[in-house]
Amino acid sequence: MINQPLSPNVPLSPLSELKNRLKNSYWRTEAGKKWLVFLSACFLVSIPVFFQAPLVRFYPLLSLGLTAVWVVSGMTLINRPKTQIIGDMILGFSWSWLAGSIYWGWFRTEPLIHLPIEAIGLPFAIWGLTKGWGKVGNLFYLGSLFGTAMTDVYFYLVHLIPYWREIMQVEPQMAGTIFQNAIAQMQTFWGITWAFIIINILLWVGLAALQSSKYSWWAFSGAVLSTILVDGLFWLVASFA
Repeated sequence: MINQPLSPNVPLSPLSELKNRLKNSYWRTEAGKKWLVFLSACFLVSIPVFFQAPLVRFYPLLSLGLTAVWVVSGMTLINRPKTQIIGDMILGFSWSWLAGSIYWGWFRTEPLIHLPIEAIGLPFAIWGLTKGWGKVGNLFYLGSLFGTAMTDVYFYLVHLIPYWREIMQVEPQMAGTIFQNAIAQMQTFWGITWAFIIINILLWVGLAALQSSKYSWWAFSGAVLSTILVDGLFWLVASFA
């Protein structure tokens, strides 16, 4: 009996069909890859913070130790062609995680040193950019740092720093009144005006970065624009406290 070749019209299995669709999907195009970088940056700024916040409050050493996990993961992925970009971004994210672990773990009652600690990776990021290494991760970190700086500037301009100190010194169940007082301060003409200005600065910087064809600037844009989302979510949480 002679074996007949398979007919080209034989239907593919569902798994094979899914693989073929993914190979030819929009996300594999140049434009799709840029949006994946952008969305990944938004995810890394927006989601891990809600996991790190309770972790660093009760287990700061564990949070600090997880920085090594991020670094090892990033170094592993960056050395593989298919995962190079995400590995690069994770390495940039590791600086934000390290700074957050240090500040919120041991220094959260003092707002004045928040930004200097958040900038702990700034010399490394600048060095990496001058050497042309880790552009996606370094610009992601700089975008995240820029967003943090804008948030801190707002706190200073609207005189929210005293509320920051108070909230960090009381138990969570006792922070409701402080949150409400801070929200009232934000809802003044001065607070609303500066919120409008800061949001527009973030939008202008973030949208301007999207005009670039480089993945690194799309990572920067995602980090900057997602600052608006994170700050908005914290504002909602405080409003219902």
